[in-house]
Amino acid sequence: MQETSPIITRIQQGVATIWLNRPAVHNAFDDCLIGLLTASIDILARDPSVRVIVLTGVGRSFSAGADLNWMRRMAAASEAENRADAENLAGLMRTLAWCPKPTLAKVQGSAFGGGVGLIACCDIAIAIDSARFGLTETRLGLVPAVISPYVVDAIGARNARRYFQTGEVFDAESALRMGLIQQLVGAGEDLDARCQEVVKRCLDNGPEAVQAAKQLAWRLAGRSLADQELLDRDHTRLIAELRVSAEGQEGLGAFLEKRRPGFASSDSGA
Repeated sequence: MQETSPIITRIQQGVATIWLNRPAVHNAFDDCLIGLLTASIDILARDPSVRVIVLTGVGRSFSAGADLNWMRRMAAASEAENRADAENLAGLMRTLAWCPKPTLAKVQGSAFGGGVGLIACCDIAIAIDSARFGLTETRLGLVPAVISPYVVDAIGARNARRYFQTGEVFDAESALRMGLIQQLVGAGEDLDARCQEVVKRCLDNGPEAVQAAKQLAWRLAGRSLADQELLDRDHTRLIAELRVSAEGQEGLGAFLEKRRPGFASSDSGA
């Protein structure tokens, strides 16, 4: 694909496919991509010709999370500016998670941070078995605040406690075992074909029933859009406070300067 837009959208036979299109930076987020992706999902959610939405990436990564230049700008921003920025990301995740139509993450490469959040927001997630995943925010003195409700829904609270705190990178088998990914595709298999099989199952079902079933699942999980909006207020405030804190500034600065942060321990073992 030669298009230069940060996202590409195609609609064919009731299926809308959205590609994250920043392969040179591993489809990393910035404020532009967040705004465009939020608007695209919102439009597709209201388009009666669209029955399923597929989210994927161009290139060898699904999404590396935050863009370096975006991080650099926000590291120098005020707490209020950081909160407004976090609210935009929260709006994206909320729009995807509460989209009334089936959503499928076609994970053609690795995902970190917000990229993991996008996967967790989707109803269905299918990935290549060589993909790797990470929630590495604590390495920067931060937390995965905005994406946390969706990630906890996907992998469970205990797994979240481990990977939120350690910042470990984990493989596709671990992602499958925890529930972040629901199906893996091996090297000799066709990711597109596997995803098309699941999409066809959705298309074969009554569209109103499919949407009602999605809302039923949310309701039985004890979640509502209003509850999510309240959580987002707390979580955007938390991440904004951490970004401007001494520890957050040190972590972000160390990452951008490619050095160890001052709070990192020596390699003494456990």
